[in-house]
Amino acid sequence: MSDRGILFLDEWMAEHLLHVTNDDPATAADLADQVIEAAKEQGISADEISEEVGSVFKVILDMMQRRGSDWAE
Repeated sequence: MSDRGILFLDEWMAEHLLHVTNDDPATAADLADQVIEAAKEQGISADEISEEVGSVFKVILDMMQRRGSDWAE
């Protein structure tokens, strides 16, 4: 993953996952679509982001689930 791609994904998730209150896969799919669209608007291709992570959906869902378990502790 390019530095630019990972930085964009990290910053986007930090900003947008704050407002998500569940770990529903449908929500994660919507967010994955949104981050790819936002990246395209910044001139960053989906390939540039998913090059190393494989599935942006899975990264987002994992982060949502991890955050939820942290809050439960």
